[in-house]
Amino acid sequence: MRAWLMILFISLGLGSVAQSSSDSVKDSLNDIPFINTIEQSLNLFYAEYANDTNLDSLKKAIEENRGSILKVSDDTICNRLGKINSMTPFQLQCNETALSIIKYFIEKRKGFIKVVLGRSPLYFDMFEAKLSEYGLPIELKYLAVIESGLRPQVKSRAGALGLWQFMYRTGLYFGLKENSYIDERMDPVKATDAACRYLKKLFGIYGDWNLALAAYNAGPGNVNKAIKRSGDKKTYWEVRPYLPRETQGYVPNFIAVTYLMTYHKEHLIAPVNINPHNISMDTMCFKSSMHMGTISKVIDWSLEDIKALNPIFKTSFIPKSKPPFCISGPHDKINLVVGMEDSLIRLEKSIYGSDEVQMKNIYVQDTLTGDTIQKTIHIYYHKVQAGEVLKNVAAHYSVTEDQIMTWNGLKTTNIYIGQHLRIESEKKVTPPKPKPKPQTTRKYYTVRSGDTFGHIAERHRMSQSRLRKLNPRININRLDIGQKIRIR
Repeated sequence: MRAWLMILFISLGLGSVAQSSSDSVKDSLNDIPFINTIEQSLNLFYAEYANDTNLDSLKKAIEENRGSILKVSDDTICNRLGKINSMTPFQLQCNETALSIIKYFIEKRKGFIKVVLGRSPLYFDMFEAKLSEYGLPIELKYLAVIESGLRPQVKSRAGALGLWQFMYRTGLYFGLKENSYIDERMDPVKATDAACRYLKKLFGIYGDWNLALAAYNAGPGNVNKAIKRSGDKKTYWEVRPYLPRETQGYVPNFIAVTYLMTYHKEHLIAPVNINPHNISMDTMCFKSSMHMGTISKVIDWSLEDIKALNPIFKTSFIPKSKPPFCISGPHDKINLVVGMEDSLIRLEKSIYGSDEVQMKNIYVQDTLTGDTIQKTIHIYYHKVQAGEVLKNVAAHYSVTEDQIMTWNGLKTTNIYIGQHLRIESEKKVTPPKPKPKPQTTRKYYTVRSGDTFGHIAERHRMSQSRLRKLNPRININRLDIGQKIRIR
């Protein structure tokens, strides 16, 4: 697959000559990392419809070009880039490399542009507000498209993660924390704030936005080396031949995505799968720990949707913290959560026992290196169930019986049903819990004159995707009056 992609890029002219302001330079572009981003982004999109009977037709509709491709001349594309240039401090050159990538997307990867256009309402308002706060060009919002395809869960082969693809150490430097339960590189707001601070710092170093973008991709060290090898040139296109191969394609990718996100209508590219607009989102903060599954049980909000809108959490567990962790979601869902908080807490305790699952950091000396290292300790309050003995409880949490006895002031190994035991473990585990009997209540809606599948979903406050999962054999494009549609 990788070899085929390299041949494809060379055949598209990405291994040919690109014009700088004064010279012709050999293009040694290697775009495989960006292809990886595209594939992950599309796969995550299709995973949302994994149980949908129309998945194949959806893929075909998105990825295939219907009819002939609208022919647009190079001069027209260059004129449009010129209009963007007149309104931005970026220098979006219209050269052979940029034109080749633009044409590649139009001919081969139009589906990717459709999907990121559909996701852009979820993030672009927030991006623009943050960029404006730091006095940065609004066009930088398109950088997250080539970094992650607007998917916080995208992870590069090198380990970069989130909308803005921070490496672990870079994320820590800019204040993005990580522990067993959360990774703030996947928090859209915090990661965007960190990206703005990083980009502002890079522009302060180079005074050229294209070089700042190159440094964001390759690191300032690699850009500084390339500048030195170029004879201390000052512009990206002069320095580009001396940059790492991936970075040689980074700014051209940015130019192509900026163009297509701006002029998608002129190329008959329409967004798909419109997400809730950022303005319709709200947040709710929890004073105690909470499982997303508990929220899903109380209100009509699928666990998959909660997790998708709250990527900061590595699992479906929201730990107790100061300040408290919050979840985001559509206004109507968050309003329901707020109104039923007491019910949620009672259900959480009945299923999982005490809600006091906390964490603390300790510092120990590495026996091999002598270095002081930080460890995260999880504090559990285990509710003893029928049939449990101390030995089995200790094994579940990877601790010893003596440790549990010390933490709880026990003189013997005898424990009793309903007893709460404090346990400190380096291991992240899910406390054993009794399985509640499933209660399934089916409810149906009878189709009336004028009803559509979308109207039925909206009337019962659920997504069309959720309604399709409840009715896999229903032809959503042809409903009959009197037909029964399952809504619960």
